[in-house]
Amino acid sequence: MCHSDDSRPPAPPVVGEVASHGPLELTAADGNRLMAYRADPASPNGRSIVLLPDVRGLHPFYRDLAVRFAEAGFPTVAIDYFGRTAGLGERPSDFDFMSHVRRLTSDHVRADAAAATAELSGPVFTVGFCMGGGQSLRQAIEGNGLAGGIGFYPVIRVIGHVPDTPGSPVLLLRAGADTATSPEEYDTFTAALDRAGTPNETHVYEGAPHSFFDRTYAQWAAACQDAWQRILTFTEHHA
Repeated sequence: MCHSDDSRPPAPPVVGEVASHGPLELTAADGNRLMAYRADPASPNGRSIVLLPDVRGLHPFYRDLAVRFAEAGFPTVAIDYFGRTAGLGERPSDFDFMSHVRRLTSDHVRADAAAATAELSGPVFTVGFCMGGGQSLRQAIEGNGLAGGIGFYPVIRVIGHVPDTPGSPVLLLRAGADTATSPEEYDTFTAALDRAGTPNETHVYEGAPHSFFDRTYAQWAAACQDAWQRILTFTEHHA
C-alpha cells in the first residue's frame, strides 16, 4: 500500500516558474523538530498548501510534489511525520517507516501541520495521501485555522470522531478500486459530515487503484489531471 517508484509526480494543468525550493526544519509547539520541504512559486495564486504524505513520510515523491504545487502557484510545505521517533536527516532506503507510524498520533500530526501552516500566508489547505489523506480531512474538519482539506484515497479509520459542529470544507478524491477504505466507511464518514454541516465533496475515479496518483499515475493520467483541476477549483472556491 502506498508504494511508488521515484518518478516525478504528474504535472498540474498550468505550469509556472518556481522561485525557490529546498529542505526546511520546523519546530512544533510541543518542541518536536521535524523535517520539511518548502517550494515557492514565482507567481503565487494567493492560496497555500501543507502536504501530508503517506506512511513513508517525507519521501522524495512528496518533495517533488511540493515543487509541482509551486508550479501551480501554491507556496507549499511538505512535512515528515517521524521527528519524534526517528529524528532528523535522510532516511535510508530500508527505513522501517511502519514501526514509526505505529507510534504516531493525530495530536502529533496536528502539531506538526500547525508548524507548517504558520510558515505560510493566505488561505492554507492541507492535501494528504492515504494515511495523510485521512489526516488532511481530520485537520480540516477540526478547523485548525485551515481553509479546507483534500484527501487522496484517504484512510478514514485514522480520523476517529467527527466533530458535531461544522468544520472547514473537505474534498475526497477516492480510488474506485481502493481496498484500504470501504465504500461503507466513506458513506458513514460523509453522512457524519452532513449531519455536522461540514461542506464536503467526493469524486470517485472508477477502477482506479489506491495510490493511483503516485504508484500508477502513468496509467491513470486522465484521472490525475482531473484531480489537479478539482484541487484548483476547490481551493479557489474556498479561499
